[in-house]
Amino acid sequence: MSAPESHKLWGGRFTLPTAAALDALNRSIGVDFRLWPHDIRLSRAWAVGLREAGVLDAMECDTIRSGLSKVGERLESGEQPAPSDEDVHTLIDRLLHEEVGDVASKLHTGRSRNDQVATATRLWCIEACRALSDSVRALQSVILKRAESVMTDLLPAYTHLQRAQPVSASHWMLAHFWSLQRDLVRIESAAHAADVLPLGSGAIAGSAFPVPRNVLRDELGFSEISPNSIDAVGDRDFAADLMFAVTMIATHLSRLAEDLIIFGSSEFGFVRFGDAFSTGSSMMPQKRNPDALELARGSAARATGDLISLLCALKGLPSGYNKDLQDDKRVLFDAVDMIELVLAAVSGALDELKFDSARMRAAISPALMATDLADYLVTRGASFREAHAAVGTLVRECENNECELDSLPFASYQRAHRLFSEDVLGWLSPERSVARREIQGGTGAGSVAAQIEKARKLLAAK
Repeated sequence: MSAPESHKLWGGRFTLPTAAALDALNRSIGVDFRLWPHDIRLSRAWAVGLREAGVLDAMECDTIRSGLSKVGERLESGEQPAPSDEDVHTLIDRLLHEEVGDVASKLHTGRSRNDQVATATRLWCIEACRALSDSVRALQSVILKRAESVMTDLLPAYTHLQRAQPVSASHWMLAHFWSLQRDLVRIESAAHAADVLPLGSGAIAGSAFPVPRNVLRDELGFSEISPNSIDAVGDRDFAADLMFAVTMIATHLSRLAEDLIIFGSSEFGFVRFGDAFSTGSSMMPQKRNPDALELARGSAARATGDLISLLCALKGLPSGYNKDLQDDKRVLFDAVDMIELVLAAVSGALDELKFDSARMRAAISPALMATDLADYLVTRGASFREAHAAVGTLVRECENNECELDSLPFASYQRAHRLFSEDVLGWLSPERSVARREIQGGTGAGSVAAQIEKARKLLAAK
């Protein structure tokens, strides 16, 4: 058995000390210690609420609030938890007693660690959302800069990882900008979900003291007050929302990383990786490994695992607070910490790589304009199904003769369809193919320029 603790927020009804094995399992200070700034904030607000409720007089309130500020200064200076500190709330309560004495014992009146931790975690999530948005925007800025640098370059676009049609390299780059823009919307939604005050809900039934929750809301900067105390202490939807946003960011970064890893291979050679965000091989001196991008690709699996871990914990819980929720912060902090590292690394790797315009352009064979040939026939009156079949016969002839579409004699085109004229070979130009796609959202130069302008405005509107 463990030795009796000198400072504990519970235990009066127990006659035996807690088993050492349970202490080790139950102790969460190693994870939730980072919540201390938020726990101090909410505790200072609670002191004001207790003053308004008549539990504390003005001097007691000022003493407690001043003491909490001193506790914050000690923690900011590097003071660490004691072995007896079960969690961040116990830690702050102990230090507050050291600062102001017995009046500190009044602070926990009418509240529970259940509504404390829910409030502190929400405050942490709101702050994390702000930082995460900044990091996503920083990557978007790099993407936009790179998109502007390759506006005149072409490369093959891929479906099923097979070369499909020529596109502007800028258009490909911007595709990753817009996926991140959706992530920003999800982050904003997660911040909104967290922006609800649970403090005052007590353990489950609400506080028995008339603490004005609107005062708490205003002190802490929340927009709303939780309407139901049972729901408030057991709700972790906001954490799941943030973790889902993180998982989608990681998924999008994984796809960007995969594109770049493939494009950087010797077989493609579309990009060349820089030194600062690459590593070498311990055996093969010639290697330049895109480790930052590979770790980004792997991050999606870790983020997904963290999200599923939380969701599986939530789905089996009865209403109200349950100790299972202690582990919510372990996966929440891990996911957010990880994605912040990955975002910075991907930003750096993308910023320093170089595009090889010649290799990208050389990968565009005439076969990629097969759709353009079908469109050619449609403009002359053929149905697209009829045109598709005709061009298919030309492609099959090229495969049989091991040649390209621009090497076939005009007679082959005439046999394929009567509507082909000698100007058809002009439709095999990648530049003309791209230029024809000026539809909104397409790869034409004007459309891409419009995307870039919209992206600039979004970044400027922060």
